[in-house]
Amino acid sequence: MKRAHKIILLLVLLFGLVITAVFLLRSSDRTITTSEEILGTIPANNTTQEVGFDKNEFSTTDPASLWVVTNKNRALPDDYAPELGVPNVRLRLERTAEQMQLATIATPPLEAMFAAAEADGVNLVFGSGYRSFALQKQFYDGYVAQFGQEQADTFSARPGTSEHQTGLAFDVTAADGSCHLQICFKDTPEGVWVAENAHTYGFIIRYLEGKEDITTYQYEPWHLRYVGPKLATELKNNDQTLEEFFLLL
Repeated sequence: MKRAHKIILLLVLLFGLVITAVFLLRSSDRTITTSEEILGTIPANNTTQEVGFDKNEFSTTDPASLWVVTNKNRALPDDYAPELGVPNVRLRLERTAEQMQLATIATPPLEAMFAAAEADGVNLVFGSGYRSFALQKQFYDGYVAQFGQEQADTFSARPGTSEHQTGLAFDVTAADGSCHLQICFKDTPEGVWVAENAHTYGFIIRYLEGKEDITTYQYEPWHLRYVGPKLATELKNNDQTLEEFFLLL
């Protein structure tokens, strides 16, 4: 009888060991799954996750689109005009001047950016925003008369191809007027602050240094364009122009 008891006890112990091993194995599997979920390698709820940047979220051809790409080869309709407003910031000209307007979608972010700059001790000035086809023609024709067409084309857009007509672009300047519309603006406190922080509010420096062959314009550290924080951050992180990002070279 004692031998039989020993055999039964041994079987019970073996069975217990098997149950424990199975339990530990299942716990280990669950731990691995949980780690994968935490790391994001698989969706925790088995749903499909968006991968990459959706370049088709907004149109690049619709003049009213947040991501419209306007350049020498991509003109706007002559009569296009966005919904406009005058931002509540320091303006270079009187509020009644056409250039003191900006597309309403870009006005709140611009005001937030100016307020943030002021909190950092930097006083930005809204230099020039919306320009109609007619006003841009006046500017361009004047530059051609003064500098010749070839040189004028390096820094002034022909009427119909100016980002200013979208209402999404504006020129920023310093309160003391230093380096107004000059490349040296990049070295002013205002220029440095804008280069470091504008993307947070959805603005990019549209014509980057070293990208002149791509944008076909000179480097303009004062020319800002609103595209929204998501795209602005993407472009800054990758040091890209709109043409490069959207493969419109």
